[in-house]
Amino acid sequence: MSTPASVKNEASRTVACSHCNLKKLCLPKGLTQAETIQLEGAVEHARTFEPGEHLYEQGAPLRFLYIVKSGSAKSLITAADGTEQIIGFHLPGELLGLDALEHRRHTSSAIALDTTSVCALSYEHFDQLCANIPHLQHEVMMEAAKILADDHELLLVMGQKSAEERAAIFLLDVSARMKARGFSGTEFNLCMPRSDLANYLGLAPATLSRILARFEQEGVLNVNRRHIRITSLPQLHASISRCEHCDAVLID
Repeated sequence: MSTPASVKNEASRTVACSHCNLKKLCLPKGLTQAETIQLEGAVEHARTFEPGEHLYEQGAPLRFLYIVKSGSAKSLITAADGTEQIIGFHLPGELLGLDALEHRRHTSSAIALDTTSVCALSYEHFDQLCANIPHLQHEVMMEAAKILADDHELLLVMGQKSAEERAAIFLLDVSARMKARGFSGTEFNLCMPRSDLANYLGLAPATLSRILARFEQEGVLNVNRRHIRITSLPQLHASISRCEHCDAVLID
C-alpha cells in the first residue's frame, strides 16, 4: 500500500547517520566512513507519522526498512476474523520491517503510538548497497536474527509465567531498553495505552490494572496513568520466579 499522504519528509531536520545520537544502536557495526556515507544516501531522514498512522500494513509490499528515531510504534498481526494480536513495542534505535524480508511482503502491521519520527531505508537502495558493501547484508541479517532470538526468549519467558510475573518481566524489559538508550531505567512513560499492553501480555485490562495497583501497594512502583516510577528494582526482580531463560531477557 502507498505511504500515507500525511507522512512528512522533514529534510530541514536531517541529521547525518555519523552524527546521530542513536548510531550505536542502529548503524551496522564495522562500517567505514565511506560506507556510512553510502548508507546515508539511501536513508530518508525524519519522516514523521502521527499517532494511529501505519508505517506499513500487513500484506503490503516491502518498500522501506524503518528505524525509530523518536516516539514509538507497535507491531501487530491481524487474523482472518479481524482479531488483533500485538507482538511488540518499538523504541528509538529499533529496526522495523524485517518481517517482510523473506517474501517481500509484510506479515505484520506497524502503527505509530505517538508522533513518531523514523529514518526510512529504501529496500531497493539497500539491495544495491549490499552489492557495494559485502558485509552490510550480513550485519543486518545478524541484527534480524538477534531481534528474533530476543523476541523468542521473551515470549518463552512470558508463556511460562503468571499474570503478575508477565507484567513484571515487561516492566523490567522496558527498564533495560530505556537504560540502553541513555534514559532513566526507573522512571519512564509507557508509550502504549493500557488496552494495548494487556493485549500484548495476554491479560484482561482489568487484570493488568489490579496487578499494577498491587505493585503500587507493595511499594514496588508508582503509577500515574502511563508514567511509571520503579521504586524498588530488587523487589520487581524478586516478584519473578527463577527460570533458566530470564537472565537472557532481563538485564539490570
